[in-house]
Amino acid sequence: MIEKTLRTTGGKIQVRIPTDLNEISLGQMIEMQEKHYMNDLEAISILSGIPKEELYTVINIDDFQVFGDYVQSLSNQIKYLYNSDIIPHKVTFMLGKRKVVLNVIRNLSVEPAGAFLAARDIIADEINEHIKLYGEDDWEDHFQPSLKACCHVLAHYFFCRVTTKKYNEYEAEEFCEEVKKLRVTEAMPIAKHFFSCYPDLLKQRIGFLQRLQQYWRRRQVFKRLKNLDI
Repeated sequence: MIEKTLRTTGGKIQVRIPTDLNEISLGQMIEMQEKHYMNDLEAISILSGIPKEELYTVINIDDFQVFGDYVQSLSNQIKYLYNSDIIPHKVTFMLGKRKVVLNVIRNLSVEPAGAFLAARDIIADEINEHIKLYGEDDWEDHFQPSLKACCHVLAHYFFCRVTTKKYNEYEAEEFCEEVKKLRVTEAMPIAKHFFSCYPDLLKQRIGFLQRLQQYWRRRQVFKRLKNLDI
Protein backbone atom coordinates (compact mmCIF):
# COMPACT_ATOMS: atom_id res chain seq x y z
CA MET A 1 0.00 0.00 0.00
CA ILE A 2 1.02 3.58 -0.61
CA GLU A 3 -0.49 6.28 1.55
CA LYS A 4 -0.40 10.06 1.32
CA THR A 5 -2.23 12.92 3.02
CA LEU A 6 -3.51 15.52 0.55
CA ARG A 7 -4.69 19.06 1.21
CA THR A 8 -8.18 19.90 -0.02
CA THR A 9 -10.33 23.01 -0.15
CA GLY A 10 -12.04 21.78 3.02
CA GLY A 11 -9.07 20.41 4.94
CA LYS A 12 -7.20 17.14 4.34
CA ILE A 13 -7.88 13.61 3.12
CA GLN A 14 -5.79 10.48 3.48
CA VAL A 15 -5.48 8.46 0.28
CA ARG A 16 -4.29 4.83 0.33
CA ILE A 17 -4.07 2.64 -2.78
CA PRO A 18 -2.62 -0.84 -3.38
CA THR A 19 0.74 -1.22 -5.06
CA ASP A 20 0.43 -4.96 -5.76
CA LEU A 21 -2.30 -7.10 -7.35
CA ASN A 22 -2.48 -9.24 -4.19
CA GLU A 23 -3.98 -6.21 -2.45
CA ILE A 24 -6.75 -5.68 -5.01
CA SER A 25 -10.16 -7.32 -4.93
CA LEU A 26 -11.90 -8.80 -7.95
CA GLY A 27 -14.66 -6.21 -7.51
CA GLN A 28 -12.21 -3.32 -7.82
CA MET A 29 -10.72 -4.78 -10.98
CA ILE A 30 -14.18 -5.34 -12.49
CA GLU A 31 -15.04 -1.71 -11.85
CA MET A 32 -11.82 -0.59 -13.51
CA GLN A 33 -12.27 -2.92 -16.49
CA GLU A 34 -15.80 -1.66 -17.15
CA LYS A 35 -14.60 1.94 -17.47
CA HIS A 36 -13.32 2.02 -21.04
CA TYR A 37 -12.01 5.60 -20.84
CA MET A 38 -10.84 5.74 -17.23
CA ASN A 39 -8.37 8.43 -16.21
CA ASP A 40 -5.91 8.15 -13.32
CA LEU A 41 -8.21 10.03 -10.94
CA GLU A 42 -11.04 7.57 -11.53
CA ALA A 43 -8.64 4.66 -10.99
CA ILE A 44 -7.41 6.23 -7.72
CA SER A 45 -11.03 6.65 -6.62
CA ILE A 46 -11.79 2.95 -7.22
CA LEU A 47 -8.59 1.70 -5.60
CA SER A 48 -8.83 3.99 -2.55
CA GLY A 49 -12.60 3.85 -2.08
CA ILE A 50 -12.74 7.66 -1.95
CA PRO A 51 -15.49 9.23 -4.13
CA LYS A 52 -14.26 11.20 -7.13
CA GLU A 53 -16.11 14.27 -5.90
CA GLU A 54 -13.94 14.30 -2.80
CA LEU A 55 -10.75 13.85 -4.80
CA TYR A 56 -11.76 16.79 -7.00
CA THR A 57 -11.35 19.06 -3.96
CA VAL A 58 -7.58 18.38 -3.71
CA ILE A 59 -5.79 21.70 -4.15
CA ASN A 60 -2.64 20.58 -5.99
CA ILE A 61 -3.19 18.19 -8.92
CA ASP A 62 0.50 17.24 -8.82
CA ASP A 63 -0.14 15.48 -5.50
CA PHE A 64 -1.69 12.62 -7.49
CA GLN A 65 1.46 11.99 -9.51
CA VAL A 66 2.88 9.45 -7.06
CA PHE A 67 -0.32 7.39 -7.35
CA GLY A 68 -0.42 7.56 -11.14
CA ASP A 69 2.79 5.56 -11.48
CA TYR A 70 1.36 2.73 -9.38
CA VAL A 71 -1.91 2.74 -11.31
CA GLN A 72 0.06 2.19 -14.52
CA SER A 73 2.06 -0.59 -12.88
CA LEU A 74 -1.11 -2.37 -11.75
CA SER A 75 -2.53 -2.16 -15.26
CA ASN A 76 0.54 -3.97 -16.58
CA GLN A 77 0.40 -6.61 -13.83
CA ILE A 78 -3.17 -7.63 -14.71
CA LYS A 79 -2.03 -8.49 -18.25
CA TYR A 80 0.45 -11.02 -16.87
CA LEU A 81 -2.20 -12.46 -14.54
CA TYR A 82 -4.24 -13.52 -17.58
CA ASN A 83 -1.32 -15.71 -18.61
CA SER A 84 -0.76 -17.27 -15.19
CA ASP A 85 -1.57 -20.96 -14.71
CA ILE A 86 -0.98 -20.98 -10.96
CA ILE A 87 -4.28 -21.94 -9.30
CA PRO A 88 -4.57 -21.38 -5.52
CA HIS A 89 -5.23 -24.47 -3.40
CA LYS A 90 -7.55 -22.63 -0.98
CA VAL A 91 -9.74 -19.52 -0.88
CA THR A 92 -11.25 -17.69 2.09
CA PHE A 93 -14.68 -16.06 2.34
CA MET A 94 -15.87 -13.87 5.21
CA LEU A 95 -19.66 -14.04 5.68
CA GLY A 96 -20.16 -11.50 8.43
CA LYS A 97 -18.06 -12.87 11.29
CA ARG A 98 -18.00 -16.40 9.85
CA LYS A 99 -14.79 -17.39 8.11
CA VAL A 100 -15.09 -20.06 5.42
CA VAL A 101 -11.91 -21.65 4.03
CA LEU A 102 -12.41 -23.91 1.02
CA ASN A 103 -10.21 -26.20 -1.01
CA VAL A 104 -10.32 -25.32 -4.70
CA ILE A 105 -11.74 -28.27 -6.66
CA ARG A 106 -10.65 -27.99 -10.28
CA ASN A 107 -13.49 -30.08 -11.68
CA LEU A 108 -16.49 -27.82 -12.30
CA SER A 109 -18.79 -30.77 -12.99
CA VAL A 110 -18.68 -31.96 -9.37
CA GLU A 111 -20.92 -29.08 -8.34
CA PRO A 112 -24.76 -29.34 -8.38
CA ALA A 113 -26.21 -29.79 -11.87
CA GLY A 114 -27.82 -26.35 -11.81
CA ALA A 115 -24.52 -24.66 -10.97
CA PHE A 116 -22.71 -26.66 -13.65
CA LEU A 117 -25.25 -25.75 -16.34
CA ALA A 118 -25.37 -22.05 -15.38
CA ALA A 119 -21.58 -21.72 -15.32
CA ARG A 120 -21.22 -23.58 -18.61
CA ASP A 121 -23.74 -21.26 -20.29
CA ILE A 122 -21.91 -18.16 -19.01
CA ILE A 123 -18.66 -19.53 -20.43
CA ALA A 124 -20.32 -20.39 -23.76
CA ASP A 125 -21.87 -16.92 -24.09
CA GLU A 126 -18.54 -15.24 -23.39
CA ILE A 127 -16.69 -17.39 -25.92
CA ASN A 128 -19.40 -16.94 -28.57
CA GLU A 129 -19.24 -13.18 -28.12
CA HIS A 130 -15.48 -13.26 -28.63
CA ILE A 131 -15.82 -15.40 -31.78
CA LYS A 132 -18.52 -13.09 -33.13
CA LEU A 133 -16.20 -10.10 -32.75
CA TYR A 134 -12.87 -11.61 -33.77
CA GLY A 135 -13.64 -14.80 -35.70
CA GLU A 136 -13.28 -18.48 -34.91
CA ASP A 137 -9.71 -18.97 -36.13
CA ASP A 138 -7.37 -19.68 -33.19
CA TRP A 139 -9.88 -18.18 -30.76
CA GLU A 140 -8.36 -20.12 -27.84
CA ASP A 141 -4.99 -18.40 -28.35
CA HIS A 142 -6.44 -14.89 -28.11
CA PHE A 143 -9.49 -15.30 -25.87
CA GLN A 144 -9.54 -13.46 -22.54
CA PRO A 145 -12.78 -13.64 -20.52
CA SER A 146 -14.12 -10.48 -18.94
CA LEU A 147 -13.66 -10.25 -15.18
CA LYS A 148 -17.44 -9.86 -14.81
CA ALA A 149 -18.02 -13.22 -16.53
CA CYS A 150 -15.34 -14.77 -14.31
CA CYS A 151 -17.15 -13.45 -11.25
CA HIS A 152 -20.47 -14.99 -12.32
CA VAL A 153 -18.89 -18.38 -13.02
CA LEU A 154 -17.25 -18.41 -9.59
CA ALA A 155 -20.49 -17.32 -7.89
CA HIS A 156 -22.26 -20.42 -9.20
CA TYR A 157 -19.23 -22.58 -8.46
CA PHE A 158 -18.77 -21.50 -4.82
CA PHE A 159 -22.35 -20.68 -3.74
CA CYS A 160 -23.41 -24.03 -2.25
CA ARG A 161 -20.08 -24.84 -0.64
CA VAL A 162 -19.75 -21.44 1.05
CA THR A 163 -23.37 -20.90 2.14
CA THR A 164 -24.23 -24.62 2.71
CA LYS A 165 -27.58 -23.85 1.05
CA LYS A 166 -29.27 -25.81 -1.72
CA TYR A 167 -28.51 -24.46 -5.16
CA ASN A 168 -30.66 -21.54 -6.24
CA GLU A 169 -29.85 -19.74 -9.49
CA TYR A 170 -31.00 -16.30 -8.32
CA GLU A 171 -29.25 -16.50 -4.97
CA ALA A 172 -26.12 -17.72 -6.72
CA GLU A 173 -26.17 -14.61 -8.91
CA GLU A 174 -26.51 -12.44 -5.81
CA PHE A 175 -23.50 -14.28 -4.34
CA CYS A 176 -21.40 -12.34 -6.87
CA GLU A 177 -21.12 -9.61 -4.22
CA GLU A 178 -19.18 -12.03 -1.99
CA VAL A 179 -17.03 -13.29 -4.86
CA LYS A 180 -16.04 -9.69 -5.66
CA LYS A 181 -14.33 -9.54 -2.26
CA LEU A 182 -11.84 -12.25 -3.27
CA ARG A 183 -8.38 -11.12 -4.27
CA VAL A 184 -8.15 -10.86 -8.04
CA THR A 185 -4.99 -13.01 -7.91
CA GLU A 186 -7.11 -15.82 -6.40
CA ALA A 187 -10.27 -15.44 -8.45
CA MET A 188 -8.84 -14.88 -11.91
CA PRO A 189 -6.72 -18.07 -12.24
CA ILE A 190 -9.57 -20.29 -10.95
CA ALA A 191 -12.09 -18.80 -13.38
CA LYS A 192 -9.60 -18.90 -16.24
CA HIS A 193 -9.10 -22.62 -15.60
CA PHE A 194 -12.83 -23.26 -16.08
CA PHE A 195 -12.91 -21.21 -19.26
CA SER A 196 -9.99 -23.23 -20.61
CA CYS A 197 -11.92 -26.45 -19.86
CA TYR A 198 -14.88 -25.35 -22.00
CA PRO A 199 -14.23 -27.73 -24.94
CA ASP A 200 -14.51 -30.64 -22.48
CA LEU A 201 -17.68 -29.15 -21.01
CA LEU A 202 -19.13 -28.93 -24.50
CA LYS A 203 -18.36 -32.62 -25.08
CA GLN A 204 -20.11 -33.44 -21.81
CA ARG A 205 -23.12 -31.45 -22.96
CA ILE A 206 -23.31 -33.31 -26.28
CA GLY A 207 -22.90 -36.66 -24.53
CA PHE A 208 -25.65 -35.81 -22.05
CA LEU A 209 -28.06 -34.79 -24.82
CA GLN A 210 -27.35 -37.95 -26.76
CA ARG A 211 -28.05 -40.10 -23.71
CA LEU A 212 -31.22 -38.13 -23.05
CA GLN A 213 -32.43 -38.66 -26.61
CA GLN A 214 -31.70 -42.39 -26.40
CA TYR A 215 -33.58 -42.60 -23.12
CA TRP A 216 -36.53 -40.71 -24.62
CA ARG A 217 -36.64 -43.00 -27.68
CA ARG A 218 -36.60 -46.07 -25.44
CA ARG A 219 -39.50 -44.66 -23.44
CA GLN A 220 -41.49 -44.02 -26.60
CA VAL A 221 -40.87 -47.58 -27.84
CA PHE A 222 -41.85 -49.00 -24.45
CA LYS A 223 -45.07 -46.98 -24.51
CA ARG A 224 -46.01 -48.29 -27.95
CA LEU A 225 -45.29 -51.87 -26.93
CA LYS A 226 -47.32 -51.43 -23.76
CA ASN A 227 -50.27 -50.08 -25.77
CA LEU A 228 -50.07 -53.20 -27.96
CA ASP A 229 -50.03 -55.42 -24.84
CA ILE A 230 -46.64 -56.84 -25.83
